[in-house]
Amino acid sequence: MIKNGKAVGSELIGQQFVVPKYFWSRPSATSPVPYNAASSGGSNLGPTNPAQIKSVQDRIAMLKAADPENKLPIPADLVTASGSGLDAHISPAAAKYQVARVARVRGLTITQVQQLVAEHTQGRQLGFLGEPTVNVLALNLALDETAK
Repeated sequence: MIKNGKAVGSELIGQQFVVPKYFWSRPSATSPVPYNAASSGGSNLGPTNPAQIKSVQDRIAMLKAADPENKLPIPADLVTASGSGLDAHISPAAAKYQVARVARVRGLTITQVQQLVAEHTQGRQLGFLGEPTVNVLALNLALDETAK
């Protein structure tokens, strides 16, 4: 994406957002640098692997610490990496989980942030392939524009 004549990120490759005022992306499985396209690939850790269990538990703890009042179930895509480790999108449920935190930190209403999420939710491809998604970079850039 280009903003003010400068490249600010890719709508196709995820980026790491860790500041509470932004929606957070799906975790990256690339290492040592997160969202490194040259290292694309899943971790290949199974659901019973102790390292995978610890990663998921750590991510759950981080989400709860960032928004302790949030009682919504944590969507799987906020605590597990995609097969490529580079997913630029999150599910609408993952965006919904983060709405209250983002609204509170930015001083916006929940309705304002929900509206931005709705505007940046993309439907199924061709109307029937895949699931709806939210592009994290596009949503975060729209939030920055709203805050001006």
